[in-house]
Amino acid sequence: MPGSAGATGGFGSPATPPGAPSWPAKPPAPPRYHDRLAAALGNASLLGVGYVLLHRRGLAVLADLITLVLLLLATSAFRTGWFEIVIGLWWLALIAHGWYLGGGTAPRTGVLRQRVTALCFVVPVLLGLAFLRFDAQTIDGALSAARRDGDCTAARAALARIGFGDALADAPLTVRADHTRVACDRVAAAGASLRSGLRSADTDSLAKGFDGLAGVLHDLPGHDRMVDRALTAFLAGLPTHDACHTAAITDWLRARTPDHTLLDRARKVVPRTAPAALLGCGDSLMSDGKWAPAKKRYRQLLTQYPDDPRDGRARTGVTRADKKIELDHIDSLLSGPMEGGWPQYCRAPEKYPDATHYRKGTNRAMFFGGDDYTGKLPSSWRTDDTTKAALIACVGDEKRGSATRTCPYQSNAHPGSPIDVTFYKIALPVQVYELRTGRKVADRTIQIGGSSCPQVLDYTTTEPYYNSDPSTKQSVDPSTGDIRAAFRSLVVH
Repeated sequence: MPGSAGATGGFGSPATPPGAPSWPAKPPAPPRYHDRLAAALGNASLLGVGYVLLHRRGLAVLADLITLVLLLLATSAFRTGWFEIVIGLWWLALIAHGWYLGGGTAPRTGVLRQRVTALCFVVPVLLGLAFLRFDAQTIDGALSAARRDGDCTAARAALARIGFGDALADAPLTVRADHTRVACDRVAAAGASLRSGLRSADTDSLAKGFDGLAGVLHDLPGHDRMVDRALTAFLAGLPTHDACHTAAITDWLRARTPDHTLLDRARKVVPRTAPAALLGCGDSLMSDGKWAPAKKRYRQLLTQYPDDPRDGRARTGVTRADKKIELDHIDSLLSGPMEGGWPQYCRAPEKYPDATHYRKGTNRAMFFGGDDYTGKLPSSWRTDDTTKAALIACVGDEKRGSATRTCPYQSNAHPGSPIDVTFYKIALPVQVYELRTGRKVADRTIQIGGSSCPQVLDYTTTEPYYNSDPSTKQSVDPSTGDIRAAFRSLVVH
């Protein structure tokens, strides 16, 4: 058209300014293609590899963080089967999301490389998880066998094999393992208490041991065999080497309130063990001089097991214990506090049926009081052994008996003035009791005669000898024969 010469026509690019260099235009970037399968496989590794292949690095980091948190929770706060389902759903969600984001149909170029890359991550992860799961199942089987056999040694060996990988692959296993570990620890502690109770017959230790085993049965089901083995080991220790310890333990087992668990079978050992223990304990206590406790054990055997073949020996034991108890009582009356030179028996006599019979002839007596005279009696007349005595003789304080002679003596203090001195027999009040019956067989005063009127009268005075005279009343000087003659009628019936 006229007037349009030199103008640019159409809607092309702006004209290049005059003198400007001419650059070739930059070609557009080729389109990126992604493979659904590669993205899904990459995400199946739980490492977000699929998102990396899709160039979604933010999603990859977020997925890794979520996976890490879930795994940490699975090994700590939520070690349960349902949380494993949560992780499984998360795994499926990652796979599905990778498949979804892959989109469209990709050309064959580059697909193989993406799939191989995804497989290089997912295969080791899945194989590792499979191996850890298999190892966890093996450990779980060993723990199950240990629980079934009640073998805590084998259980602890299996527990030692559990690592962090096993916890990742099978978190519920660690819960069961923890229960078994606690059960074995509690059973071991209870077993130690039971062994202590066996050694010392400490009922507090027995109660602690049984409470510990009962707690395992109540709190940790599935560990019954371990409890049963501990109980069996305890029962195998009965009877102990000490009959009284065994009797104390069987007493406690007999009194234990049944709880309707396997622990109740401990009561079955009592009828088999207690009778012999009660008899043995009674005999042991008798040997130690503990008559009353021994009698109690014999009586317990007769009362609780009236048809036991040992009952005859138990009755004999009761009789022996009764005699010893009676003897101890009599000895306490004879050896207790003295009053006026006499023991309590002289004031309140009691019978001792097992004493020697009071019979015709010579009867041995236990003498109390008058030691200056009774000590000169023949050994066949006196004894210090209650079991050999037929009589108890209580001798009172010495008194003046009947006069025998009166003789004049010349006093050195008063020459030329003779002194008449009268000599008297020695009088002793005596009470005699038959020990077997406690009956008084004599209550009289005996008089001991002796020589009188010696050529020289010896006497003792507190005054100067030249100013004092002897007492005009003197006791005779008895010989051993005189003393025996006076006491003869008391011991010879």
